[in-house]
Amino acid sequence: MISQTLWYVARAGGIVAWALAAASVVWGLALSTRALRGTPRPAWIFDLHRFLGGLALIFTGVHVVAILLDGYVHFGLVEVLVPLTGTWRPVAVAWGIVGLYLLLAVELTSLARARISKRLWRRVHFASFALFAASTVHAVTAGTDSGTPAFLAAVVATILLVAFLTALRLVRWAPRSRRAGHLAPARPDGRVAVREVQSSR
Repeated sequence: MISQTLWYVARAGGIVAWALAAASVVWGLALSTRALRGTPRPAWIFDLHRFLGGLALIFTGVHVVAILLDGYVHFGLVEVLVPLTGTWRPVAVAWGIVGLYLLLAVELTSLARARISKRLWRRVHFASFALFAASTVHAVTAGTDSGTPAFLAAVVATILLVAFLTALRLVRWAPRSRRAGHLAPARPDGRVAVREVQSSR
C-alpha cells in the first residue's frame, strides 16, 4: 500500500512539475514578447513567472524523492542523478535528469541575478527552451500517464503555444536588432566594426 502511494505521488509530482515548468516558460515568453501589454501590475506578473519556476523545482524534488523511496523500480541516488546509469528506461530517465540540472541552473541564476552579469543570466535563462524540451520528452517517454488523451492533448497544446510565442518573440526581436547596430565597412586590419545606433525615445 505504501509503495503504491509513493508511486502515485511520484507520478503526480512529475506531472505537476512539468506543468509548472511549462507554465513558467510560457509566462516568460508572454512577458518577453509583451503579449501582456497593458496589464496594470507588471511587477506582479514578473513575480508570478519566478514563482512558477520555484514551484516547478519543489515538485521536481517531490517527484525525485518519491521515486527514491518507492521500492518497485528500485532507483538509487546515482540512478536519479547520473544519466544512463539505471536499467529502467535509461534514455527516458536521462532526459528527466538533464531537465533537472537545467531547471537548477535557471533557478539558481535567477536567485543570484543581482550578483551576476546580465549577459550570464540571459545566456543561462535561454536554457529554459532546452529545459522545456527535455522535460517534455521525459514526460512523454517515461511517464506512465503519457498515453492518456488528456495528457497528450495538454502536451501538444503547450508545444504549439511555446512555438507560437517563440516565433512571435523572434519576429519582434529582429527589427530591434537591426536598429541597435549594423555592420560598418571592414577596417584595414580585416576586422569588421560594429556601430551602435541609439534609437530615439
